[in-house]
Amino acid sequence: MHGAGGAGTAGAGGGGVNLLALRSHNAALVLDLLRTAGDEGISRLELAERTGLTPQAVSKITARLREDGLAAEAGRRASTGGKPRTVLRLVPEAGHAVGVHLDRDEVRVVLVDLRGTVVGERRAALDLGAGAEAVLGAVRETVAGVLPAGLERASREGAAGLERAPRQGSVVSPALLGAGVALPGPLDHARGVLHRVTGFPEWDGFPLREALAERLGVPVVVDKDTNAAALGLAAGGEGGSFAYLHLGTGLGAGLVIGGSVHRGARTGAGEFGHQVIQLDGPPCTCGNRGCVEALCLAAVARGDLEEAARVLGAGAANLVGLLDIDVVLLGGRTVATAPEAFTGGVGAVLKARARRTGQDAVPVRVAAGGDGAVAAGAAQLVLGPVFGRGGG
Repeated sequence: MHGAGGAGTAGAGGGGVNLLALRSHNAALVLDLLRTAGDEGISRLELAERTGLTPQAVSKITARLREDGLAAEAGRRASTGGKPRTVLRLVPEAGHAVGVHLDRDEVRVVLVDLRGTVVGERRAALDLGAGAEAVLGAVRETVAGVLPAGLERASREGAAGLERAPRQGSVVSPALLGAGVALPGPLDHARGVLHRVTGFPEWDGFPLREALAERLGVPVVVDKDTNAAALGLAAGGEGGSFAYLHLGTGLGAGLVIGGSVHRGARTGAGEFGHQVIQLDGPPCTCGNRGCVEALCLAAVARGDLEEAARVLGAGAANLVGLLDIDVVLLGGRTVATAPEAFTGGVGAVLKARARRTGQDAVPVRVAAGGDGAVAAGAAQLVLGPVFGRGGG
């Protein structure tokens, strides 16, 4: 689903990115069609038909994209009369984005090309409670470790280098467009400021986007881990409305409604783990009692995965009743240890609900991407606006 605008200009601390010379929404639409066409490519006539732009406008846009090294010829295709049509394809290696999953005990960084393909990955142990300087230093070091030499130089040159991308014949040097950073919430996605991260109240009010942009030298976008994963799944082809439930060191949900990530009026939607399902239940790190997260993690800790799945299913059933979503997707390192136990357990609760309501049961399956879904989705926070899609 296309957003209302293309890739906007932003400084190192801004929420958007500026891909080389790209400015217009129309160019973003053309780029997105080139992306989805894959290696087979797409002709200018097809681009005009699918965007509603005039052939002249498409020719101007594609000429600029080729000049900037973002598009290239992919051969010729027979037409229904007249000369064969030249088809164009996206040049995925012309730009890259970094995705950072900042978990409570680990940082995971991926490098992706313009198609979102992971071309590099690095992981390191981390203590989110070790203080800002230690955490930011660990992120910077891990990001540097995943960048090839050329992209590392582009990173040090900072965001200004992206806006002035120098042309070298018909191909530009690969650009590092920015970094998407995903971590447990709650947080303010629009401002890139953390709130009281569950279990780590010392991060309350910390301007993470600004601090990391200064250290990395590129634009940074910050979002909750579950939102990033949901965005990545939607960009990867997961359609309709769905909930992505992430069970790892904590529990949260990413919500996609009608093809777009639902963040809410204060970007606080998806605090799934802190819905109370047992009044006067065990205390949770958020300050409440009887939260889904507390009950689920306690069951995991004592090795009772059947009970953990049942609790997760109860929370999922609440979401299904509230939002009438198409599918529930499960992910996170805990789910990865026993995927069948969790899909079966959550599915059983949803089937029982369906029998009571007379509705079809909402399907449950493991999300694509495994435990790397959050980091890959974080990179989509940067790539989404480049292609006129939601993201950062």
